[in-house]
Amino acid sequence: EVQLVESGGGLVQAGGSLRLSCAASGFTFDDYAIGWFRQAPGKEREGVSCISSSDGSTYYADSVKGRFTISSDNAKNTVYLQMNSLKPEDTAVYYCAASPRVVAAYAIWLEYEYDYWGQGTQVTVSS
Repeated sequence: EVQLVESGGGLVQAGGSLRLSCAASGFTFDDYAIGWFRQAPGKEREGVSCISSSDGSTYYADSVKGRFTISSDNAKNTVYLQMNSLKPEDTAVYYCAASPRVVAAYAIWLEYEYDYWGQGTQVTVSS
């Protein structure tokens, strides 16, 4: 059974940093994509960042480019999201999601591409 567990959320002041972790278990796929999504109160869930195992490609939403960095540690089966220069508008529940196949670049923000989801971790950025 595939399980994804996020951690690292919390309360931080604007301009601060947090590092989210997504620990995967039961993951035996040769090719996969791990995405980070977020949902702010009253808003739809949106894609934030994605990493593809096939070539290590990384993708970022325009709103986080230059501030967030996604990385993976295959030895630990963990994907990280380093978030710097946080803004109040980054406040949301952050979810990691896994797809057991390569996801085409045009589809990385489509939630149905991801079969497995974590429970989410709250990030709150105060002004």
